[in-house]
Amino acid sequence: MTAVPPRPLVLGVETSCDETSAAVLDGRNRLLGHVILSQDVHEVFGGVVPELAARAHLRKLDAVVDEALTRSGVTLGEVDVLGATAGPGLIGALLVGVCWTKAAAYALGKPMIAVHHMEAHLFGPVLEDAEAEPPFVALLVSGGHTLLLHAESWGRYTLLGETRDDAAGEAFDKVAKLLGLPYPGGPHVERAAREGDSRKHRLPRPMLRRNQTPDSPDYYAFSFSGLKTAVVELVRALEEQGTFAAERNDVAAAFQAAAVDVLASKTMRAVEETGCRRVLVGGGVSANGALREELARRLGADGRLFHASARLSLDNGAMVARAARFRYDLGEVSGAEATAMADMPFPGLHRRTA
Repeated sequence: MTAVPPRPLVLGVETSCDETSAAVLDGRNRLLGHVILSQDVHEVFGGVVPELAARAHLRKLDAVVDEALTRSGVTLGEVDVLGATAGPGLIGALLVGVCWTKAAAYALGKPMIAVHHMEAHLFGPVLEDAEAEPPFVALLVSGGHTLLLHAESWGRYTLLGETRDDAAGEAFDKVAKLLGLPYPGGPHVERAAREGDSRKHRLPRPMLRRNQTPDSPDYYAFSFSGLKTAVVELVRALEEQGTFAAERNDVAAAFQAAAVDVLASKTMRAVEETGCRRVLVGGGVSANGALREELARRLGADGRLFHASARLSLDNGAMVARAARFRYDLGEVSGAEATAMADMPFPGLHRRTA
């Protein structure tokens, strides 16, 4: 009997925005070592400064990879496959991770995989729950993207809807800044919302109307710029009345309720059309407790909701390593021409046909 060769050790590198991260997965997809270094310099500016992010990755990536390898108990030379987020993201930040990984792979004579950042977010939950496998409806919500997909299987995805302007995470960050809350805004808005009354102010639910049908162009589409503008106007009105400080938490609660309602409603439309009552939510906004609770409530006892822990909902090297393994197992290896792409196409994605 021919011996089955052991599955390779995979190193994943993530530098798409403001987290420098590296992780090692063993042959059973067990996480051996994982480091996430978040950049706090951006708090001063209330948002990510691309040039500062790239410089921070350049300074810290060697140390982050070394620490991930140390925690894993392996050396860089023992790694069999190297994966890096190649896009989408901030081009300068992406280039740091891609160039480092390409150089390491070349020096070691090992294969390198260019990973799509949003596909990697699909793999975050399965690292902690082996049942988080397709088919499922996937809601990917992050600082730069909002996507609604139907994943028939790994690598076969139907795009149902996406944002036409601001992403959900970007909206949370901008509203946090309007409310005088720190960056990153998501956790702070959620915390403030827990202390507020969402019924005190009614905010719009963009692109969510009862008379929409599946063949309507905005049936699955998202838009958060109008919601953000509504918050701006509400804050101005409250400041003029002198009641903003007292009602800050109420505004946070009203905004979060509107955003969650849109995200959950669009997701449930996809559940109804596909007949798939398995939902996976990924990306930084997936850590929002109100969103998780609302999706679980609407799915009911006959549905299943998958999400990663708060740590693996962030941009991280573990999900990159898992996505790299999937692509490597398919025989896909990136050549010397691989580079970072701010608008990297989503592999295996096709648009829904009416």
